[in-house]
Amino acid sequence: MSDDYQPSAFYFTVMFGATLGLADTSFKEVSGISAELETETVIEGGENRYVHTLPTHYKSRSLQLKRGLASTSSPLVKWCISVFEGDFVRPILAQPLVVCLMNADGLPIRSWSFANAYPVKWEVEAFGSEKNEVAIENITLSYNYSNRLT
Repeated sequence: MSDDYQPSAFYFTVMFGATLGLADTSFKEVSGISAELETETVIEGGENRYVHTLPTHYKSRSLQLKRGLASTSSPLVKWCISVFEGDFVRPILAQPLVVCLMNADGLPIRSWSFANAYPVKWEVEAFGSEKNEVAIENITLSYNYSNRLT
C-alpha cells in the first residue's frame, strides 16, 4: 500500500502487555488517542497588546474501548473485575497498551503506545426491548503518557 493514500480507520488492533495481543483484543471502536499541553497565561508588565501563553505540563485524555459484551473468562474482563470489585486489597495492575492502525496486508502503518494503562470506568450500554443490536461494553482506561510509534 502506498503512503499516498490516507489510512482507513476500520482496521486496527489493540495489544495489551499482559496478553501480547493474542487474545481478547477485538474492539468495535477505540477513541481518545490525543495529547494536549496545559498552559498558563503570563501577563508581561508594561506590554498591554498581548499576553504570553506558556506550557506547564502534559495532559492526557482517557482511552475508550468499545466492544460486544464479553464473558467472565475474558482476560480484559478479569482485569476490570480485579480493579472494580477487588476492594483495593491488591494493587491495581497497570500495563502497557499499543493501538495499531493496519494496512490491507495486516501490517501496522500507524501505532501509538500507552504507558501504565488501567481501567477507570466500565460501563454497559443501555438495553432496549426494541433494539436488535449486540450488547456493548465501554471500558475507559487512564494512562500516564502516550507516544506515537509510527
